[in-house]
Amino acid sequence: MDEKLKILRSPDYKEKSITSLLLLVFSLCFCQAQNHVTIASIGGEGPVLKANLAPQVAVNNMIDYWNERIEEVLPFRPDLIVLPEVFDRPSKYLSSEMKITYYEVRKNQVRDYLASVAKTNNCYIAFGTRREDTKGNLRNSCIILDRSGKTVGIYDKNFPTIREMEEGIVAGTEVPIIETDFGRVAAAICFDLNFMELLDKYAQEKPDIILFPSMYHGGLEQGNWAYSSRSFFVSSLGPNELISEIRNPLGEVIASSTNYFHYVVATINLDAELAHLDGNWQKLRALKEKYGEFVTISDPGKLGAVLISSEKKDISANQMIREFDIELLDDYFNRSRNYRLRQIKD
Repeated sequence: MDEKLKILRSPDYKEKSITSLLLLVFSLCFCQAQNHVTIASIGGEGPVLKANLAPQVAVNNMIDYWNERIEEVLPFRPDLIVLPEVFDRPSKYLSSEMKITYYEVRKNQVRDYLASVAKTNNCYIAFGTRREDTKGNLRNSCIILDRSGKTVGIYDKNFPTIREMEEGIVAGTEVPIIETDFGRVAAAICFDLNFMELLDKYAQEKPDIILFPSMYHGGLEQGNWAYSSRSFFVSSLGPNELISEIRNPLGEVIASSTNYFHYVVATINLDAELAHLDGNWQKLRALKEKYGEFVTISDPGKLGAVLISSEKKDISANQMIREFDIELLDDYFNRSRNYRLRQIKD
């Protein structure tokens, strides 16, 4: 895309034929169509670290353990790997003093290991960890590394539990949206899922994906967050008895880990839009009749909303929607709000 922009800005662009320029502009307009992203979410608990281990040996064991688990998903060539909340914390069987020593020795070793994995395998990695920020505050964070291993985003848990805060974890106040080469990514951690003020911020921002490293499942809230924010929702859960799931913007589970496999891998298409059925029935039928296998219209039932996804390389879902004058879900809701306001003012 950068090369195409350079051509348009070059001094000799006027000498190019009108046809060539039109083709160039056309390709720029549709560069985001069919945006497939492969995501691997790895759940499960970390290793049991014995009390007599030297701190550096404990750190090495932690890295070896997660390296083995990560290697299981690398054959899928994921664009993004997600790891659980505080995935590299020491075993609960260690004393408080030994845990402090572990973190002092660990420093950035685990992060640096993950950075090397990201760079070697050309993928993003998001992981939950305990860290100390530049001001010395302890944070429960989700760190996102890009394909070169560079840290491109950090989300600090906005709503730690009371116990966490009593133990020194400081609540975050920022709600960053992290830009990646495949879309806009946000995060929530565990207890965060109970607070609608955080969800309201994401509902306004509508990130492409919300990451959820956690120690609890969240139940129906996972689907609620996905639908309310119009985002794909990826959970990576620590306890072995919980399953990690990937949900679409309708809140539906489209892939999950099982009792046999602690990880889940799925390829999602971010080139998707939500529309309500009201006023769109015939338009949706016409859309499907024209594009056939190149458009997917997913209906979860009972909701009255569908997810429209483009499977065509040169035409985006939004272009298809505009072609058939299909009203998007939020546009329909806003039109309803405005109609109501006009009515109650009269």
